[in-house]
Amino acid sequence: MRKQLVILLIVMTVLLLVVLGFAQSPDRRAQELARKIDDLYRSQASYAQVEMHIVTPDWQRTLSLKAWSKGQDKTFIRILEPKKESGVGTLRLGNEMWNYLPKTDKVIKIPPSMMMSSWMGSDFTNDDLVKEYSFVNDFVFRLVTPTEAQKGFLYLECRPKPGVPVVWDKIVIAVDEVTSLPVWQKFYDEKGKVARIMNYSQVKTFGRRTIPTVMEMIPQTKEGYKTVLRYVSVQFDLDLDEAIFSLRNLQSGN
Repeated sequence: MRKQLVILLIVMTVLLLVVLGFAQSPDRRAQELARKIDDLYRSQASYAQVEMHIVTPDWQRTLSLKAWSKGQDKTFIRILEPKKESGVGTLRLGNEMWNYLPKTDKVIKIPPSMMMSSWMGSDFTNDDLVKEYSFVNDFVFRLVTPTEAQKGFLYLECRPKPGVPVVWDKIVIAVDEVTSLPVWQKFYDEKGKVARIMNYSQVKTFGRRTIPTVMEMIPQTKEGYKTVLRYVSVQFDLDLDEAIFSLRNLQSGN
């Protein structure tokens, strides 16, 4: 009798742990997805060659870039082409950001109020390019089921924590349930309307990492505008020289 009671207690304990695990799994899953999206194009250190195609109703142009990143708080970008913008650079260290303009040989510090401004006339902001905010650190997130939900996708709703300098009321991210890769992001303004949509496509593998290589940013308030960012090549987990992420390197134009 005592042996049966012990077995029953063990079974009940196991079942309780399983139930608790399932109860906590949505939160854990949401955190895993948020962390993966934070780290999607970053690693301990990375280098990428990128093309940015900017489309407006009146003109189009394509920029060729090279970009380095280290962890979550260091980013360096240099424009290679076209010749008119060649040498323009952007550096982010922690919460500080600078642009270098070779025509005037000046380094300009970007104030926090300008982080949501357009980068080089594109539909991506300064913050989009250098990723000042982190979903895991700066947002409260949960899994949701929006009206447009489709089978095979998870939907992560991210709302900025109080005091975080983010203009969006919330960001909703659709994620492929199998690969955990993002499919689109919708950015909602303070009135609850979708202000812009970013679509992800053309998934490729670089080394041991698989990423969408194309990001298409479409503002919903400007008809005929969009910017397409395409990763030509990416290298992850590199041993990068700290000198890359310096004002001296920024002003060198190299």
